[in-house]
Formats: sequence, C-alpha cells, structure tokens
Amino acid sequence: MEWYVIHSKPRQEARALLNLQNQGYTCYLPVCPVQKLRNGKVKTQLDPLFFRYLFIQLSLAHSGQSWAPIRSTLGVSTLLMFGNEPARVAPHLIDVLRDREQLVMAEPVALHQPGDKLQITDGPFAGLEAVFQMTDGEARAIVLIDILSRSTKLNVAMDTLRKCA
Repeated sequence: MEWYVIHSKPRQEARALLNLQNQGYTCYLPVCPVQKLRNGKVKTQLDPLFFRYLFIQLSLAHSGQSWAPIRSTLGVSTLLMFGNEPARVAPHLIDVLRDREQLVMAEPVALHQPGDKLQITDGPFAGLEAVFQMTDGEARAIVLIDILSRSTKLNVAMDTLRKCA
C-alpha cells in the first residue's frame, strides 16, 4: 500500500476526508489546534496542517481508471499528479506527521505570541501600536503601549487587537 496526495476544494478538506472514508478508503488529514477570535471570544479549533491537501492510502494495483471514484468524491478537487504519475508520499513521512500531530494537540497555536506588534482598533487608545504580553482570561489581553516615552501596561479586549501589517 502506498500513500498519495489528494487536493481538495477550498475549505473542504474535512468533507473530502469523510466522503472518502465512507467509500472505504484509508485517509489521513493532519490537523493542529489553532486559536481564533470568534464573536469576541478566543476559540480553539482544528485547522488542517496543509490547507487543501490530505493523504489517501491505495494499493499499487490500482490502475488509472480506478482513480475515477476518488476524483468524483464531494470535496475532492483532484489527485495530485507529477506528469502522468500520482504524487506518492513515503510511509515514514506519514508516520512522522502523525507523531508530530500528537505532540501539538496538547498545546494550540496561540492567537498572539508575546512580543507581537499589534494595533488597538477600538476605545480611547484606538490607533495606537501595542506589544502583546499575555492573555488575561478568555476575552482580554495585557499589552504594552508607549505613553510619554514610557511603556505602560494596558488591559484590553482581545477583539480590539489586530496584527500590524
């Protein structure tokens, strides 16, 4: 059995995975937990590690015609090809991805990291640049702002912070 790469439709990796599994295929979609701001609150969700890509395990005996059910599966865009050959992935790479996935599942990727330059978008300090220090609960953050050539700590709502361009 070999691993191959499936290219999914935009934001339909999970749909493609479910539909392929329902057809009896062995598939793998590496994910990692990521913090996102939703409705003013920080939520943790699972995002694909490789957007629009997932892996499928198939027998070497599959011929070109047997790829048709995969390509016509809801959520699947195409099977990734290099010339006329489907893109193969070494089995040990899938094992490494699974091991790494287990390591990162315990700790989600934070919305902001200490030291990130942010801009305050609302309130009396709107438009000022701030440096992220740490979260203060689920909906608030502690940042540093420069006032009169001095760094001052400020507690602000997470939804009023945006990354500087």
